[in-house]
Amino acid sequence: MKDLKHFIFIYFIIVVIMSLQAQEIEPAGIKIIKEYYATYAKLQPDLLRKFFADDIEWHIPGHHPLSGTKKGPEEVLAFFKQLSKAKFKAELIYLSGNEEYVVDIHRGWSNTGKDDIDMPWVLLFRIKNGKIQEARNWAWDQHAADAFFWKVYHLKPIPERLSNSLSENPK
Repeated sequence: MKDLKHFIFIYFIIVVIMSLQAQEIEPAGIKIIKEYYATYAKLQPDLLRKFFADDIEWHIPGHHPLSGTKKGPEEVLAFFKQLSKAKFKAELIYLSGNEEYVVDIHRGWSNTGKDDIDMPWVLLFRIKNGKIQEARNWAWDQHAADAFFWKVYHLKPIPERLSNSLSENPK
């Protein structure tokens, strides 16, 4: 049921935004995201900082080590640095929007040799004051995405994680 709601939501956004394509002037939101992707293609995550609002939230779906909401530029950049370790690449399929919202559909893939992944992804960006304020990501097949990220990003065994956190934060 939840997947159906996500599909309907994404479909609705695409239909609404497609009606905006008749505009002759490219909305500012689209320009910002195009510049963002041109910078992203340079494979230098620190260059992305200038596109992020100070209170940015980037939502990564799923149940894997990289999932969850990243808050602030530092957490978002840390996420992209981790993502680059998986040799994750993106190829734009569709981009449309207005001043405040931009929808991106892209092919995302990785060739790590660990059960590679290759599927469509959807991002909804919210732009405020010329910066990315929020980004929400959806995977075409969330179960496959979870499985991929678990194979690429391993957590230490619980005893090691607990001993590290206790030694770093003694009471």
